Amino acid sequence: MPSVKPFATAAGALRSRVSSSLRTRGGHGPNPFTTPGHQERPNGYLFNRLPQPPGQSRKWEDWELPCYITSFFTIVILGVGLNAKPDLTLETWAHQEALKRLELESTDAE
Repeated sequence: MPSVKPFATAAGALRSRVSSSLRTRGGHGPNPFTTPGHQERPNGYLFNRLPQPPGQSRKWEDWELPCYITSFFTIVILGVGLNAKPDLTLETWAHQEALKRLELESTDAE
C-alpha cells in the first residue's frame, strides 16, 4: 500500500505557494490604483470628467456618432422586423388546421 506522505508533502508545498501569492495581492507587484500618478480617492464626477464651464458644450468623441447612428438603425430594424415576422407557433398552426377540418366537416354534412 503506497504511503500518504508524498501527497501530504505536495499539498503542503502547494498551500504555502498559494498563501504567499495571496499575501502579495496576486503576485503582480504594486497595486496600479495606489501607484503615484493616480488619485487617492474618486472626485465624484462620472468617468472623472470635470464639468464644462457654463455656456460650453462637450465635444463629441470620434466613436460616438457612428455608435449612436448604428444603435438607432438597429432598434428600428429590429422593431419593424420582429413585428412583421410570420406567426409560426404550434398553437396558431393547430388553430388553423382545426378551422379547416371543421369547414370540411360542415361541407360534407350538407
